[in-house]
Amino acid sequence: MARGDNQEDERPATLFAAEIARILRREKGMTQEELARLIDYSASAVSLMETGAQPPSDQMLEALERTLGEERGLFEAARKYVLMEKYPVRFRKFSTLEASAHAISSYETLVVDGLFQTEGYARALICGTYPTPSPAKAEELVEARMARKAVFDREPTALIELILEESVLRRPYGSWEIMRGQYESLIEDASRFNVTVQVLPLERGLTGTFAGDRGAMKLVETKDHDHVVYLEIEDESLLISNRAKVSHLSQRYAKIRAQALSPDESLGLLKQLAGERR
Repeated sequence: MARGDNQEDERPATLFAAEIARILRREKGMTQEELARLIDYSASAVSLMETGAQPPSDQMLEALERTLGEERGLFEAARKYVLMEKYPVRFRKFSTLEASAHAISSYETLVVDGLFQTEGYARALICGTYPTPSPAKAEELVEARMARKAVFDREPTALIELILEESVLRRPYGSWEIMRGQYESLIEDASRFNVTVQVLPLERGLTGTFAGDRGAMKLVETKDHDHVVYLEIEDESLLISNRAKVSHLSQRYAKIRAQALSPDESLGLLKQLAGERR
């Protein structure tokens, strides 16, 4: 089902974590200022967290676990749910599939896939979009996007594949320094044994066949070995599980992959682009 961000952005996990923090702080007879000093945050940050106005970061939840939770796992249990609520509404359902996926295959036509973005590249994208989010919201989105990278090193290992249009690599965001960092990060990711990065060259259309003209897609094999396809356009999303439709899109993706440069050729192009910006 397509879901837009214009629907109500409810955050029950964030509010529950805030309520637990407030109850435990009062049980210990602490003021917000005293708690703030113990966890090395400002009193205003504690106040914003307790009212639910600003969700706690991973670091704050860890500090609250040590200080108020007494290592009972209260705030640790809330972490993955609070993190999910930081994603745009349209992405939340898919985020749980991605985090536990057996295999992830992405084709991107406009920007580097969020799973592969550096912090600088992600911040440039998020802060440069329209409408522009508030600074606090932008940092929340950056943090959530960076947290997705845990899937690279997760056990059991996920197989991850990325196909990028060459135009994505030639479109800078933020600065050329940020873009060089993104090239270097892609080179590093491509060296992982469970990751493949390929580039679909700009001139592919001159050959007479080009399978990528319908836009980006993300294919996922779930931990239960079901197959789904995730699509996004203009702040709307679609999660496809119909077998016939998934099969059709999977075949199109296979053709895109066949038309892309080989992994070694793609790595060579990435190194060339990174070298040009030194």
